[in-house]
Amino acid sequence: MQELVTVFGGGGFVGRHTVRALARQGWRIRVAVRRPHLIPELKVMGDVGQIELVQANIRNADSVARALDGATAAVNLVGVLYASGKQTFSSVQAEGAGTIAALAAARGITRFVQMSAIGADPASSSVYARTKAAGEAAVRAAIPGATVLRPSIVFGPEDDFFNRFAAMAAVSPVLPLIGGGKTRFQPVYVADVAAAVVAVLGDPALAGATYELGGPTVYSFRQLLELILRETGRGCALVPVPWPVAGLIGLVGDVQAAVLPIPPQMTTDQVRLLRSDNVVSAGAPGLSALGVTATPVESILPTYLWRFRAGGQFHEATP
Repeated sequence: MQELVTVFGGGGFVGRHTVRALARQGWRIRVAVRRPHLIPELKVMGDVGQIELVQANIRNADSVARALDGATAAVNLVGVLYASGKQTFSSVQAEGAGTIAALAAARGITRFVQMSAIGADPASSSVYARTKAAGEAAVRAAIPGATVLRPSIVFGPEDDFFNRFAAMAAVSPVLPLIGGGKTRFQPVYVADVAAAVVAVLGDPALAGATYELGGPTVYSFRQLLELILRETGRGCALVPVPWPVAGLIGLVGDVQAAVLPIPPQMTTDQVRLLRSDNVVSAGAPGLSALGVTATPVESILPTYLWRFRAGGQFHEATP
């Protein structure tokens, strides 16, 4: 009989790729999300009956317990980029993670993967980073052998980084270089992150560690924006934005986040995150330790950023 894994947040960007990767490895998958009726397409990512969609809200312990019943493994991918209503950083990334882990432990589940982020730190100025660290601690308190995955910015067809700035470049003559564009990133392909989850669940020898997931190349923020402009054929000017001005932009984003489903501008907390490099720590185990070969950004961006070119797929990228 196939083993059953419950994937919380399986309807999101990383979740969809993770569900597909797990299905290919033969897992039975229960996808636990707040609104399962919005993601019926996930059921056809596997064989008939292999993928089940259930309603669960990690702020509701009873729904989490039901989603875990009968499972032998669990993956928590739930996270938020900005607070909205009851979906606060603390309720989702700290308390929610702890609820899932505690209820999983009560059911004897020891194979547990917690999706965190590079930069998770209880002393960070960013609430996002602090609550990611709190979530890690809560999970490890309940399940000491849990595995933590910390990716850098994740890229792929539905990402919130390359798509956002490419969309901005399509309508604006300038793009902002927050803090001068010196912050460093190590973008990791979403399919590689999904492969990391599969590797951990499939090999007990890999469990229990913290893995920092980054791609093969480190870029500055300026270099990433230049890459976007080349790929989309846009001629925007890159304008340095000092940190104090960036803070004002963040305040506008905070107001937008309070009234819009997706704020078009960065929030204050996201500006704070940009003050720190987002790269794999020296000596930290990563994709290679999990047997995953990191995919270069340049080989994937053309497959989805073409839609932001003036001529779409028939317009060549700038050399």
